[in-house]
Amino acid sequence: MTRLSSALRALAAGVLPLLVCLALGIGAVQAQTNGANGGPDYEAWTKLAERIEDAVEAGLASDAILENLRDDLSDWRNRFAQARELNARTIAATQAQIDAFGPEPGEGEQQEPDTIAAQREELKARLAELEAPSRRAEVAQSRADVLIREIDQILSRRQTDKLLERGPSPLNPGDWTRGFRALKSSLQGVRNEFVNGWNRPNQRAAFMENLPAFAALVSLALVSFALGWRWIRALSGRFVRNRETARGWLLAFALSLLQLLVALAGLFAIGMALHLTEMVGLRLDPLIDAIFEGGFYFVIIAWLSGFVFARDDRSFRSFALDAAQNAKGRHAVVVLGGMIALKYVLDEFARYDEWSAAATNTVYLPVVAIAGLCLWRLGRLLRQHSAVSAANLEEGELPRYVDRMYGLMGRALLVVGIVGPVLLLAGYFNASMELTFQTVQSLLLIALIVLGQRVLAELWALFRRDAEGAREGLIPTLAGFMLVLIAVPEFLRIWGMSDARISGFWLQAREGFIIGETRITAGDFLTFAIVFVIGYTLTRLLQGALKSTVLPKTRMDQGGQNALVAGIGYVGIFLAALVAITSAGIDLSSLAIVAGALSVGIGFGLQNIVSNFVSGIILLIERPISEGDWIEVGGTHGVVRDISVRSTRIETFDRSDVILPNADLISGRVTNYTHSNTVGRVTVPVGVAYGSDTRRIEKILMEIATEHPMVLARPEPYIVFQGFGSDSLDFEIRAILRDVNFVLTVHSDMNHEIARRFAEEGIEIPFAQRDVWIRNPETLTGGQQAAPKVDDENDRPAEAGANTTDGRSHITGDDMESEDGSGGEGGSPDGGDGR
Repeated sequence: MTRLSSALRALAAGVLPLLVCLALGIGAVQAQTNGANGGPDYEAWTKLAERIEDAVEAGLASDAILENLRDDLSDWRNRFAQARELNARTIAATQAQIDAFGPEPGEGEQQEPDTIAAQREELKARLAELEAPSRRAEVAQSRADVLIREIDQILSRRQTDKLLERGPSPLNPGDWTRGFRALKSSLQGVRNEFVNGWNRPNQRAAFMENLPAFAALVSLALVSFALGWRWIRALSGRFVRNRETARGWLLAFALSLLQLLVALAGLFAIGMALHLTEMVGLRLDPLIDAIFEGGFYFVIIAWLSGFVFARDDRSFRSFALDAAQNAKGRHAVVVLGGMIALKYVLDEFARYDEWSAAATNTVYLPVVAIAGLCLWRLGRLLRQHSAVSAANLEEGELPRYVDRMYGLMGRALLVVGIVGPVLLLAGYFNASMELTFQTVQSLLLIALIVLGQRVLAELWALFRRDAEGAREGLIPTLAGFMLVLIAVPEFLRIWGMSDARISGFWLQAREGFIIGETRITAGDFLTFAIVFVIGYTLTRLLQGALKSTVLPKTRMDQGGQNALVAGIGYVGIFLAALVAITSAGIDLSSLAIVAGALSVGIGFGLQNIVSNFVSGIILLIERPISEGDWIEVGGTHGVVRDISVRSTRIETFDRSDVILPNADLISGRVTNYTHSNTVGRVTVPVGVAYGSDTRRIEKILMEIATEHPMVLARPEPYIVFQGFGSDSLDFEIRAILRDVNFVLTVHSDMNHEIARRFAEEGIEIPFAQRDVWIRNPETLTGGQQAAPKVDDENDRPAEAGANTTDGRSHITGDDMESEDGSGGEGGSPDGGDGR
């Protein structure tokens, strides 16, 4: 306890003066970089810019110095960007006052009064004075941008030269002993530092004092690595029954995350235990940090392998692979993690002991070769997944976008797995290391993105109560897209881009681009998107409230309710876009001429679409048809299911959809059977035999019509004696129905009742009878029976013209003829029914 108190007092005595000096230094820097009026100190900026120009021109500064200079330039550029916005509101107000005077009169035009001219000149002078700081900041910012680009070019050129730098090849057997000696020397150095520390009585006494804590930390690490994962996996199998549901998957993921935390706790315990030995010196301190950093990567990668290539839980699997292939993938990923951890340790050895290029290339060759083999194996597994996914597709079905990306990644990994070791064998150490291990880090980041997107998808599915298709919905897709955008800077950082250059890209995105005299920035886009989404959401909420709560309590019909809701949607979206543009501060006045010309071109090219759009608005306002109406257009009957801006969808009675442009409904002839009401007429024709009592028939039909429940009593049904047909006396039942949508049902019911009543009353329903003449009866009897005798010479059939082949007779379609020449009732042209 005494030692701890003294250590805290020493820490306070050393840190507090440092903090005071740091605060004074920051204040001094602020005083130097800020002018008297709070703006940038242009004198200090000029001196700095000149020094940087000299350093760039000389080309002798190291990469670290250039990076520091670039950071300074980035800070100055940010200050200049802020200074450009100085007096922005005052400048806008002054410019608005000048614009209020109108354009300045030219030569030969009537001059404006002297008072107005004086005010105009005064405002112009004030505007120039207000704009002077902004102009000066803009010039300085341009100079900073030029210097930053020059430094970036120097750093990029040096980085390229470094990657293309060629050293000795590890294939030279003479270098193998150098590598072995270098590695042995580094390990011997670590051992010597432990031994030297143990031989010092003070350090040995301190270790013995810390022995209980050391033993506790080592025990915690052993328990974490040996038993922690096993216990948590047992808990997962006990409490998580169904991992196919969102709740079960998230619970299993939480337990798996607990496994990761336990492993990291064990790793942290090992690091603390090593420091408690009091044997850590100048060599071991950075080596322990390297071991901890490499171990951190190893634990993360090993944990992710259980998600990417799951053992026995199909809900965690990301690829269409069998158990053996998943096991190969897990082993490859774990070995990759081990190679990254080993690389961190070797990097520290090479840095501290200053290994030669020959020794470095030789020692790293097995590491790069094993990492390349693992990458090649992962590439093959991704290609196999892509092939299996393509084989499982239905005919005509396109592969998923993610499966195509996995296929491309597989090809890339196959190339990297071969090229990385080959580059090292050729002596390109830097290029080999960058290509191999930055690819591994990129894969790690991609795996984290995929896992994060899956977690968000499961959370959304849990919110939607495991609704079908919730995981593949729009919200999880947008969440995954946002994760990719967030990870872009980290991808750039992995592949060697500095934070200063990334922030420079962000600054350029913030400054935006200029169209005409309008500057559109990333902030403008973000503001527009947020305001528009808010307006769109409010519009949908208002539509939902009206449709489900307010309008059903009114007397407005369903079609009017739908039209009102749709109209509010269009108006709300238009207002949301208008408010979003205004809120973003986007001035579109300078684009008016371009927009006008563009609109004319669009009007000529899309006049049909515009016509349909206008027709859709007319349909919503006038409402000649509404959703649910039974209409007839061009001989097509159906029910209106949806009226959109461009077209109307009609569902026919055979359940097929007909899409009609709105212009056809406005300009063409449309019959609406249910526009104002559902009342309609049914007409049922019926024929009776000649000689039947027509009044009796009329009475029976009237009884049938009046007894049907769908027939209105007022106006009452009417029985029409249509006339004398060729085979029957023709009657019609004409009745008004309560709902014309049931016209087919009523028609069928009445026919059934007519058949029943006529059978009870003994009333005959006639049917046509036809005589069939056979021209060549001898073909049916094989010539053994003569043709029947015909009374009238004119009615005698024509001479037989039977077709014979090999003495056998055949009947053709031309041999059959009815009175009306149709070949018999229901006969087809080929005589198929005239048997």
